[in-house]
Amino acid sequence: MPGMPDAGPCREAPPEELHQAIEEFNLREWFACHETLEELWVGAQGELRDFYQGVLQVAVALYHWRNGNFKGAEGLLQRGPDLLRRVPDTCLGVDVARLVAEAGGLREALLSLGEERMADVDQALIPKLHRLQP
Repeated sequence: MPGMPDAGPCREAPPEELHQAIEEFNLREWFACHETLEELWVGAQGELRDFYQGVLQVAVALYHWRNGNFKGAEGLLQRGPDLLRRVPDTCLGVDVARLVAEAGGLREALLSLGEERMADVDQALIPKLHRLQP
């Protein structure tokens, strides 16, 4: 729940593959990030599964945006954050709340620009994954 101390699997040390996925995400290597996260997602359960799938969906949304797939980008920018809202604001050292907010801001910008102008989105709105110190 928001405002409560984080507990459970999200407090564990992040796996090495997550560090790789964060780097790929922030370098805009979204397809590679998706591949890395999928390996983690397949074996995860509960909130970790929601976390990995939510981040994975935001990465795929960005991949779709870059490739001009408006419907794919817009839909995943809604579904990914919906999954991420099920996990604590910080999970495995990642600022989940910030990713949810940034993905929402990008989705709103895309909706206001429309499919024809989706490439004109302000680059500053492209989400990044931010690590928080424990």
